[in-house]
Amino acid sequence: MAAAVSSLSSLGIPDGDGGSSSEEEEAGPSAAAAAAAEQRREERLRRFRELHMKRYEACKLNSQEVVEEDKRLKLPPNWEAKKARLEWELKVQEKKKECAARGEDYERVKLLEISAEDAERWERKKKKKNPDLGFSDYAAAQLRQYQRLTRQIKPDLEQYEKLKEQYGEALYPTSDSLLHGTHVPSKDGVDRMVADLEKQIEKREKYSRRRPYNDDADIDYINERNAKFNQKAERFYGKYTAEIKQNLERGTAV
Repeated sequence: MAAAVSSLSSLGIPDGDGGSSSEEEEAGPSAAAAAAAEQRREERLRRFRELHMKRYEACKLNSQEVVEEDKRLKLPPNWEAKKARLEWELKVQEKKKECAARGEDYERVKLLEISAEDAERWERKKKKKNPDLGFSDYAAAQLRQYQRLTRQIKPDLEQYEKLKEQYGEALYPTSDSLLHGTHVPSKDGVDRMVADLEKQIEKREKYSRRRPYNDDADIDYINERNAKFNQKAERFYGKYTAEIKQNLERGTAV
């Protein structure tokens, strides 16, 4: 038997065992390649699912943002400031209730929570703030003066209670009320009014902006209106027309 096998081998004819090993060697690389291809396919599918989920999340977030933007556009322009103000007022109300429940003064507790740096910054801001923005029109100037004068008034609550008992509902007039000749001011009230008017007159005279008249100045105008116009022209164009004016005065102008 051994001689027969050796003779077959010498003739180049493979026996049964040699054929099965070569088939396994040929099938091994093809199976590995198929497994690698399947793995790559699974990896591609996984990445595709991830991209699909990301796209879905992006579309969802985009839709939510569009809805929120539409809501914001329909709100008033100063809604954010109003919302912050309302939230602050709610916090203040809750803090006041807590202080009242503990029997504490809210203003005192609030001042204790303010730091020294914040207090100094607020004081500097108050000093820099100038409520008088200057003259805009006569109505605004009159209103500003009225507010300044009313801030100086110190009400007499005792006299107010007496008048309230004396006149009753007539103390609060309506459009149909006739008050002329029914009220006589007290002597102290008249004196206060006179003193206040004298103070206003004195202050008005002190801050008068009338320019003094110069007798030695050249008269180059025919009336007051022309004088004002010449002053404005001199202020803006005087440095350009000085030489021309001198030539005209000397008679050497060409």
